[in-house]
Amino acid sequence: MNAEALRRELERGGGSIVAACAGLDDDEARWRPATGKWCLVEIVSHLLDEERDDFRARIRSTLDDPEAAWTPIDPEGWAQDRDYAARKLSVVLAAFTTERAASLEWLDGLMRAGVDWGRAHEHPHLGVLRAGDLFAAWVAHDQLHLAQLARWHLARVAASAAPFDARYAAP
Repeated sequence: MNAEALRRELERGGGSIVAACAGLDDDEARWRPATGKWCLVEIVSHLLDEERDDFRARIRSTLDDPEAAWTPIDPEGWAQDRDYAARKLSVVLAAFTTERAASLEWLDGLMRAGVDWGRAHEHPHLGVLRAGDLFAAWVAHDQLHLAQLARWHLARVAASAAPFDARYAAP
């Protein structure tokens, strides 16, 4: 595994997430492309909670004590329970930026210490997950949500352009 490349990709992903939100106000960030779809502030709130409550925490747990049970998470439920849609985008972005910086600093320390990315946790549904698998999934998670943010922006363009459409961009 090229941990340095993954770390750089995680740093770039964080910057891309913030850039995808640039210039939006809270009302715009609460716009939903369709009923049941997340608004932008919900997507970024999810990324914030995943940053501190999932990926970093679970890699740490796997490295420190692979046999220890992971703290349960509920990413879908958090959107409602933590009222993501009511949050201020600027506050969520600032917290995400702070958490991502802390994650990158933590990862730098792990890499300097020569971490064993092969340490593994037995997940009840997914089987063996190594710390390296979790790191790769963290980076992939950013990319999946960057694609979601791009779809959100495209849906906003379509809604704003009505009754015209943008099919000329991609026939």
